[in-house]
Amino acid sequence: MTRIISRPNCGNSPKMEFIKQFNIAFAKGDATFLTNNVTDDIIWNIIGDKKIVGIEAFTVELEKMQSLKTSELIIDQILSHGKEGAANGVMIMENGNQYAFSDFYIFQGAKGEKIKAITSYCIKV
Repeated sequence: MTRIISRPNCGNSPKMEFIKQFNIAFAKGDATFLTNNVTDDIIWNIIGDKKIVGIEAFTVELEKMQSLKTSELIIDQILSHGKEGAANGVMIMENGNQYAFSDFYIFQGAKGEKIKAITSYCIKV
């Protein structure tokens, strides 16, 4: 089971709460939640690694990540403004590896419907 620590208070910001849930879904490997909340033409740019384009490639990448198990997710910050949002924190894997991450999101619209682009920075610490 993945332990979740979320330091930001999302208050009454639906978009910030969504970003929190999206990050939790990544940590738990909930591919259904993730694919249901991105556009068909999603672009996921993992800086220094690869660029994933389209829902099919996104789904394949999520399947590859299923073997990576997260024991703890610490979310330090969540930000949102207009059609954009961001989150950063640390993931601690079951094998003990720790990764600091920052994810930047572009939404389909200002109301935060679906995510159409993600830029991810991930550094082993």
